[in-house]
Amino acid sequence: MWDAHHCVSAARRVTEMAPHLNGVVARLREQGALIVHAPGGCVAFYRGTPARARAQEAPRWPAPVGIDWNERNPEREPRLPPALADPGPCSCDSAAPCCTAGPPYPWARQIATIDVAPEDAVSDDGQEVFNLLEQRGIADVVVMGVHTNICVLGRPYGIRQLVYFGKRPRLCRDLTDSFHRDPRGHVWGTERVVAHIERYWCPTVTSDQLVGGAPFTFRGAE
Repeated sequence: MWDAHHCVSAARRVTEMAPHLNGVVARLREQGALIVHAPGGCVAFYRGTPARARAQEAPRWPAPVGIDWNERNPEREPRLPPALADPGPCSCDSAAPCCTAGPPYPWARQIATIDVAPEDAVSDDGQEVFNLLEQRGIADVVVMGVHTNICVLGRPYGIRQLVYFGKRPRLCRDLTDSFHRDPRGHVWGTERVVAHIERYWCPTVTSDQLVGGAPFTFRGAE
């Protein structure tokens, strides 16, 4: 949930989702959940904060598996549709891509709409996330954020890695998005990735099941 993106559509959708996600996070925090913010490549922004120190200072635990980006596991899952498996740099519905990927990247922090409380943790390091979970005996992890077909599945603290750790992840399926340019649209893409995750990786929940209220939907979603 970065503060910016080279794709204008991706940035707009994060901005739209973030207030609802922040409300859900606040309720979960009140209920005693550990909130781990994981803005990949942006943790330097949080240097010196209590939340960043909490992740850095957690005792190191030996991980049961290697920790790295996790691409598709051919022994466990089929390929996603091409538009989702190899989405390219843009997720707009425009005739031509709005951008090209590559450095310098525009993101610098997590979007400010999502509060980082002193009792939270900030990390984009799989070992640090594992340390935090082991320190507290946490096995059940709710995953939310973007993008489901890339970071949510593949990062060193994403769903595949959590399963390899022996944890029990759950994807919050209304608080995620897919990154692609398939003409069938974002609802189609996200539904396809969610179904893939439910069949091959872990169950899903919606935010109303966690904290009540209504689930999130993007404006104009059909």
